[in-house]
Amino acid sequence: MSRIGKLPVPITDKVEFSINADNIVTLKGEKGSSTLRIHPEISVEKKDNEIIVKRNTEKKEHRALHGLFRALLNNMVVGVTEGYTKKLEIIGVGYRASISGGVLELNLGYSHPIFFVPPEGITMEVDTKSKKNPLLIISGVNKEMVGQVAAKIRSFRKPEPYKGKGIRYEDEYVRRKAGKSAAK
Repeated sequence: MSRIGKLPVPITDKVEFSINADNIVTLKGEKGSSTLRIHPEISVEKKDNEIIVKRNTEKKEHRALHGLFRALLNNMVVGVTEGYTKKLEIIGVGYRASISGGVLELNLGYSHPIFFVPPEGITMEVDTKSKKNPLLIISGVNKEMVGQVAAKIRSFRKPEPYKGKGIRYEDEYVRRKAGKSAAK
């Protein structure tokens, strides 16, 4: 049996769990709500304060889906109770970020500003007081969406290895390279 799939997903009393006839699981919590369509060969049930995921057959594909859907349900439970956040650090002279009207405006050394409208369910804020570099905080209920938005914003100006300028995750290490040396 799957090592991940056989573990029950613990839920608190604050989380509402429901599953309909089409195998769509809905979780509602303090931070928001989340839905997921479960594969027809995977069954989900709630016992006490735990969600139990089972598979109908021992096919290789269904064994893989067993662990996958258990992990996705666990991520949903964490998302609706605690939420997910990613922090991006903007490093560079003149690099700025601001949010106005729900739209993120980035000045990253290009001849034009970059505007980014976050998808529904994602909130962003800019913290300029914490460090010398602005910090962009992305948060939401869906772990996949938070990571995808953070990766998209990082792709606007990836950190470069010579001066270290660009957008990077807060805990990311950028390996620096030596520049040109003067020839004699």
